[in-house]
Amino acid sequence: MSKILNSKGEPILLNKREELVANHLQRQVNALGYEINITTLTTIVKKVTEQKFFEIAPADYLPVRVGEGAWSSNLVTYRSYQLGEDFSTGVINTGGNSSRLAQGDAGVDSVTVKVRNWAKGISWSIFDLELAAKSGNWDLVTAKEKARKRNWDLGIQKVAFLGLSGDSSVLGLYNQVGVTNNTTAITAPIKGLTAANLNTLLGTLVEAYRANCNRTAYPTHFIIPESDYNGLASLTDAAFPIKTKLQVLEEAFQLVCRNKNFKILPNAYGDNAYSGLGVQRYALLNYDEESLRMDIPVDYSNTLANSIDNFNFQNVGYGQFTGVQAYRPAELLYFSY
Repeated sequence: MSKILNSKGEPILLNKREELVANHLQRQVNALGYEINITTLTTIVKKVTEQKFFEIAPADYLPVRVGEGAWSSNLVTYRSYQLGEDFSTGVINTGGNSSRLAQGDAGVDSVTVKVRNWAKGISWSIFDLELAAKSGNWDLVTAKEKARKRNWDLGIQKVAFLGLSGDSSVLGLYNQVGVTNNTTAITAPIKGLTAANLNTLLGTLVEAYRANCNRTAYPTHFIIPESDYNGLASLTDAAFPIKTKLQVLEEAFQLVCRNKNFKILPNAYGDNAYSGLGVQRYALLNYDEESLRMDIPVDYSNTLANSIDNFNFQNVGYGQFTGVQAYRPAELLYFSY
């Protein structure tokens, strides 16, 4: 073991027992392993501090269907359309001669979504296990498995909002093709609006959405950049400190959309700093599987650990996923500045 020095730089002589204890506790030579240099006055804390990431549950923002279509290469969803003529063409004259009746009809098309396969392995040896076990507070296999599962979770999270990098067939909530992008309704953070401007904004947003979808649906969720959302706790009017801007907005949406469950949610991916979209992006949508959806045909699973030589071990974590597909693009509306 390396020499242990006192504050004067002189070596400290250990008896046999002290040397055994010091050797048992000594750890690795690099910052990402399990051997570190310690002294006899060092205590190893039992709790391991893990790396942390911001986490968002995609299912809070859009429908996510899990387990349907497992092991498929594509998912096909049919869309039906009414093709009949105008209602008035069905009016008949009972006193006239029989003639051909107007016809009602329907058509169908399909949307094909590509399914992506994902798999990553982890491996370890008996040496890895025994060296890690000497620390007494770190489970190497558990740490590797948690890292891989976190990799899957964060990956699905990013795909849900921004799609798969470099793959134009796997898009996210914020970069759908064919979705209207309104650049006039919101031109600055909502948190900075006055009470009067806040009321005006609400009517503008709902009307823009209703016009965009030909008044066939009301929105259920308003998703805004987190940097803006965090400022909505300020009071709407300092002279009448009754409600925050967030409360006023949410209650007004619930009233106008006739939906007491209407939600305003923050999303860091709406901020250009995290999305790289070049804009601050807001999204008004209808939370409905027939409107937009993400599929996870095979949720994260892992194989049993196995070994060829009983010295090196390995297993694989795997799953299947798709991007987000807007089946009714008119029921998703972007606001950007």
